Amino acid sequence: MNADRVPAIPSHVAPQSSNGDLAILAGSGNPQFAARIAAELGVALTPCSAQIFSEGNVFVRILENVRGRDTFVIQGVHRPVNDNFVELLFWIDALKRASAHQVTAVIPYFSYAKGDKKDEPRVSIRARVCADAIEAAGADRVLTMDLHSPQIQGFFSVPVDHLYARAVICNHVKTLNIENLVVCSPDVGFAKSASAFANLLGVPVVIGNKQRKDHSERAEVLEVIGSVEGCNVLMVDDFTITGGSLCSMADVLRSRGAKDIYAAVSHGVFSKGAVERIEQSKICKLFMTDTIEPALEPPGSKIEMISVAPLFAQAIRSIHDRTSVSMLFPDVRAL
Repeated sequence: MNADRVPAIPSHVAPQSSNGDLAILAGSGNPQFAARIAAELGVALTPCSAQIFSEGNVFVRILENVRGRDTFVIQGVHRPVNDNFVELLFWIDALKRASAHQVTAVIPYFSYAKGDKKDEPRVSIRARVCADAIEAAGADRVLTMDLHSPQIQGFFSVPVDHLYARAVICNHVKTLNIENLVVCSPDVGFAKSASAFANLLGVPVVIGNKQRKDHSERAEVLEVIGSVEGCNVLMVDDFTITGGSLCSMADVLRSRGAKDIYAAVSHGVFSKGAVERIEQSKICKLFMTDTIEPALEPPGSKIEMISVAPLFAQAIRSIHDRTSVSMLFPDVRAL
């Protein structure tokens, strides 16, 4: 097995719970996250294994009977993105061939969601290709969190349950009792979601204006629409890779008279050097969820993890019991 990969957590064969037809499998991408979800549900992880042979060939195997069971495979599409994605397809195929009753692909972070449009000549709409592949492999439904573009749900013909991290993040922020708080969107594209954060917190919202000139993962912050003078600010976004946009925005906010500056993202993707960049920035604390593992670099003192495993567990329970997942997000109906 490739030492750089995190193997799926094998679980001892335990007696089935009262929900005997519920099966939770942990892919190589999210073994710890899957364990937290299983613990929340009160079930044992279904034994399985994944490995990569010396030439790079991915191999997966389910070590327990799943015939007729309601199965959920938890496998994020993050670094190494292509290995994790191909492994997800193989898990889905293996479950279908093992006669699982229903296969739900639980994708905590879907990296290729960034490829949601044809905005340049002769480029692939990568999210659509991935959606087609997931369906072709046999997935009956998809459960994911904070897609870069919510309309990606329309790329699938199977049902997609789209979770939002903002309620979990906002509940944590409320415990900090930050006075005179303002929510800041890093760009116009995230303004609607930032407004949802602001509504949950009962605070105003301001909007940043940034532009990207190429694919270098660097953005230039041009202006802030709204006043932040004398305010504490919470910047919100769906993910950060280099941390550059958040750090640049923090500089602009401070120059506009902001006091303490916080940030919150659903997915901390973090390329090499991102943690150090955040540590040296004007951001005093960055909140992020646990949808991505393992981390490329150890988290710094400014990074605080908030678990969304209980939320995923609630969604899985709702799907399994055939109850409404949307009831987990009453604020969505107001948008």
